[in-house]
Amino acid sequence: MSPLIVPATLVAYFFVLLYVSHRAAQRGAQGNEAFFRAGRQSPWWMVALGMVGASISGVTFVSVPGWAASTGMTYLQMCMGFIVGYAVVAAVLLPLYYRLGLTSIYAWLGERFGPSTHRTGALFFVLSKLTGAAARLYLVCLVLGEFVTRPLLGDGLGAFLLTAFVVLCLIWLYTRRAGIQALVRTDALQTCCLLLAGTGILVAAAQVMGLDAAGVWRTVTESSMCRVWEWDPMSKQAFWRQFLSGIFIVIVMTGLDQDMMQKNLTCRNLREAQKDMFTYGLAFLPVNALFLALGILLYTLCARQGLTPPAASDSLLPWLVSQGVLGSWVIVPFTIGIVAAAFSSADSALTALTTTVCIDLLKVEEKASPQRAVRTRRLVHLSLIAAFCLCIVCFKLAGNDNMLNAIYVMASYTYGPLLGLYAYGLFTRRSLCDPVMPYICIAAPLLCGLLDHFAPIWWNYTFGYELLLLNGTLTAFMGWGCSVLCKAKRPV
Repeated sequence: MSPLIVPATLVAYFFVLLYVSHRAAQRGAQGNEAFFRAGRQSPWWMVALGMVGASISGVTFVSVPGWAASTGMTYLQMCMGFIVGYAVVAAVLLPLYYRLGLTSIYAWLGERFGPSTHRTGALFFVLSKLTGAAARLYLVCLVLGEFVTRPLLGDGLGAFLLTAFVVLCLIWLYTRRAGIQALVRTDALQTCCLLLAGTGILVAAAQVMGLDAAGVWRTVTESSMCRVWEWDPMSKQAFWRQFLSGIFIVIVMTGLDQDMMQKNLTCRNLREAQKDMFTYGLAFLPVNALFLALGILLYTLCARQGLTPPAASDSLLPWLVSQGVLGSWVIVPFTIGIVAAAFSSADSALTALTTTVCIDLLKVEEKASPQRAVRTRRLVHLSLIAAFCLCIVCFKLAGNDNMLNAIYVMASYTYGPLLGLYAYGLFTRRSLCDPVMPYICIAAPLLCGLLDHFAPIWWNYTFGYELLLLNGTLTAFMGWGCSVLCKAKRPV
């Protein structure tokens, strides 16, 4: 196959996205109304389809197949918890956001507790989303560098940086005008490309192994890696630890995440937004089952052909593609899948971060004229490109053999305070000591870090993703304690 096929595929794919974005910018709302809210006219099914791609990202495309060897299919236990989490978001949080007519969901923290808590929630989202999205994009840039940049420029930090910068600039080009209005359409397209790519690679693996559909089913189900349930309570993959963590991970990483909720808030009404959320939640289990089954096939293929898989599980699929084990034509669906994964995740993160910085932190719609607000939004949008590049370089220098696990661990620390604030606000009528909340939201993750370090020494217990629950509980409890002290010190 020609060495130009990968660059040609990338160029063709990008121009399709640019065309879809251009058409979206010409129709519907204009300016910041289009960028932040899409005129609140998005079709619910299109939002649901786009959210699948944004959630899957390159991490699922590359990491989940590699997880099959170490944890089998126990990740599906967490995916089952995801479904319950999406139901909670649809039933509890969406009605609140629609009733208040919010553009940024963190405005509710300001109405409920005060300006310091509002800014703290927004800043924790910026930290969470910037690091999480950069981790996803880092993995995709590694893969793109392997197939595009390395043959031209060699292997080095400069070549890697160039890959990340080009990817981010392309995303900026098709999101800079219409923002969320364009993303609803481009992300739906990218989800279709991502799922078709994953299916195509699975078919390629089956062909190399000489398997029909029944043979694929037998190979997967009879494998020792096809292990869904884990009942040992001390294991990180224990069912109840995974299931409960899945519920709360969805609540914080979707329901308390401006990126994911901004798309839902562009639906025409609450009922359509809830249909979108339920549909999206139910789709998550079979999609992840597909990628885990692909991982089992790939490891089985390696065993049958006497191949030694790479030590880093994230490298399994890219390595098999680069070695031509799956056939030369697989490079096309793999390239489309990995680029769709990169763009669908990073573009929505970039747009949501721009929205939060402009509305929650700079308050451009309150303090600036419409023309100046648009100029500020464009400057913020461009500045975040540099912030993404910096985070990606940090991940490159640190290194990690499984970015999916790293993302969930980071979420346990950065989303925990948001979980505590929203739980306290929704399920109690008490106020908080607003000026103190920034310090509490910093102290809770630090305490969790200490407990995570000493728990194996003191109690022979290793925290998993349930650290998120502990983080949120500490935030809420310390917030309650400070509110009691503030009232006690207040003069009668």
